[in-house]
Amino acid sequence: MNIRRLALVATPFALLVIVLGAFVRLSDAGLGCPDWPGCYGQLHVPQDAEEIARANVAFPDRPVDVAKAWIEMIHRYAAATLGLLILAIGALAWRQRREPDAVLATALSLVALVVFQGLLGMWTVTWQLKPIVVMAHLLGGFGTLALIWWLILRQSPSAAAWAQGEDGRLYRWTLVGLAIVVVQIALGGWTSANYAALACPDFPACQRQWWPEMDFAEAFVMWRGLGTNYEYGVLDYAARTAIHMTHRLGALAVLLYVGWLTVRSACFASARKVRIAGAAVGALTLVQIGLGIANVWFYLPMSSALAHNACAALLVLALVTMAHGLRPTGTGA
Repeated sequence: MNIRRLALVATPFALLVIVLGAFVRLSDAGLGCPDWPGCYGQLHVPQDAEEIARANVAFPDRPVDVAKAWIEMIHRYAAATLGLLILAIGALAWRQRREPDAVLATALSLVALVVFQGLLGMWTVTWQLKPIVVMAHLLGGFGTLALIWWLILRQSPSAAAWAQGEDGRLYRWTLVGLAIVVVQIALGGWTSANYAALACPDFPACQRQWWPEMDFAEAFVMWRGLGTNYEYGVLDYAARTAIHMTHRLGALAVLLYVGWLTVRSACFASARKVRIAGAAVGALTLVQIGLGIANVWFYLPMSSALAHNACAALLVLALVTMAHGLRPTGTGA
């Protein structure tokens, strides 16, 4: 099996891991297994009465919740499978490092990222859902997906750049759009990690006001030391409101910038592929904004919240595809 085929297998796993991670957070199952990499000292969820009794003695502050433990362990099993696929990609890239179309740098970056993701997964549990770690873990998942997709694009038979004439200017603008979307994803992760998704239960206003009471100074303290359990959040309502409103303002920035990028590329680009990619980016942005509003209006239903994470991943992939097609000749790998 070559690198591209392995990457094609790894891509749905990376997307699955992102969605499962969201399911873990939304189900309050982040500490469903209070240790790492196993679950209550074993590699599977305690099932029978004897195993559960032993686990409860070993972890008296965290009694076994079988359902939450399974949610957490399924996420870990999927992440471990993805990690093995990425290690295989790295090994193949090393063997093929002297070939003209080698992608060693990207493959090794991917291996390094997935190793760091494993550490973040461990710290998420051992540091009891510390928000900065949860947010970084989310970003690492999106970064892993994007790098795998970039490998696929680089190995594609149609890897030639799309840009024609003035279209080349769109490359930097697309990278700016990707950066803005990544910042917004980080804000979404911070919102989720601090349990601020429903701090504003209405839309477009917040708590029936356009500018409610907010505590920005407390909302964005990145490091509060160790030893605190962050399950269900530690911030007061004003700080959570500040986080939620910042995420909303970020969504507005995404809508304005990516909207402009969509119009510029979908309506005025010379190359047909650029126009199609621009239209896809615009459509996904609108869907994503709609899902965010639905999360507020319907009080964070699981289906809408998971779709919000999946759509963000697809938007990143669309922007990465667009950036790859618009890249200057000789860029990449």
